[in-house]
This record gives sequence, C-alpha cells and structure tokens, in this order.
Amino acid sequence: MMQTPQPHDLLWLDTREALQGADALWVSAQWRPELPVVVRRDIHAGGMIPVGVRGLRRDQRAAGWASASHVVRRVTPEALADLEHLLHSPFVSQPPVQAAIQLAMREWRWSWGIAGSAGYALATGIPVLHADSDIDLLIRAPQRPDCVQLEQWRHLTMALPCRADTQVETPRGGFALTEWLREGRVLLKTASGPQMTVDPWQQETP
Repeated sequence: MMQTPQPHDLLWLDTREALQGADALWVSAQWRPELPVVVRRDIHAGGMIPVGVRGLRRDQRAAGWASASHVVRRVTPEALADLEHLLHSPFVSQPPVQAAIQLAMREWRWSWGIAGSAGYALATGIPVLHADSDIDLLIRAPQRPDCVQLEQWRHLTMALPCRADTQVETPRGGFALTEWLREGRVLLKTASGPQMTVDPWQQETP
C-alpha cells in the first residue's frame, strides 16, 4: 500500500478524469496524465488528495484534487536527491543540479530533498531549468534538529552555485529555515492555513 502522500511529493495519475477541480482553461490544454501533479498543503477532503498543477509559464499554477485510487506513481523530493540520480541527470551541468550534487556528497542527520522547478525537471526530464534557476530544498524534521547543524546547512547553501531556499517540514507544517534561524519564530504553513509560532514542533494551546 502506498504511504500517505506528503506535501511536495510528485504524483502521476492514471487518467485525465482523475484530476478534479483544476478548471483553468490552460490546464485542459496543457496537462496530461504523463505529467505529475504536486501534493499541496490542504485538508484532505473525503479521501481526496490536495494537488497542484504547473503549466508552461511560472504564473500558471492551479489547485485541484485527486483520489488516491488513481495514483499510479509517487516520487518524493528525497528520491530526487540521490547522488547517482543527480550525476546521471541530463541537467547535470545546470547550476541547481550542481548545487544538489554538492549537498548529496555530504552526510546529514536528516532526510532532505529537492522540490520546485528543479525537482520537477529531475523527475520528468522536462527542461524547465535555466542558468538563473533557483533550487528549492526540503528538510524532513519530525523532531527538532540541532541548530548548529542547521547553521552548517545554511552556510553551505549560501555558497552554492545558485540561490537556494530551504523549507523545513515538521509534523505540524513547513517553514523557511532562514526565517527560523534569523527570527527565532516563523510563519508555519499548515493544512489549515499559516500560523505564527515560536515552536514549529509543538502544538500551541490558545
């Protein structure tokens, strides 16, 4: 049985009809089951998975829903950060992939992965990367990581050959690493909406 999809996972569906609720005209013109949808952060409704569709332009993003029974393939951000996969990517010369290779050659105390455009390109082979592309990184942190190690990660990402944004995923939601290290509190993205918090791992009482 497939594990419950997490935000940023890429999913492939078996039919066009499996994608529901994404009614923008460009979706019907551009999306087909050979292209993945990305799991977004929302409340699962009636067993439906909240997903997003990306178009050819950066402003073409649409929210929809898909039933788990129609999912035929799942690729996680962590799977895309595999060193061998990166080294054999057709985009290996692009700065975001070179950046990911530098990170993958080190040992980390957490699982991490690649999301955003770089992740989409690595998963599909579609050339959406260019010389000025950023890389969106993801750290899975079921428990609070050591802040010294997080600073080491941030320091290394600042020296990568492209701009890197890191989001930390906790059981409650996701937040920007730079904001956390700078402010000591963050805007946590949760399934029910954004929440300002000083502890992204602890459920706060009203």
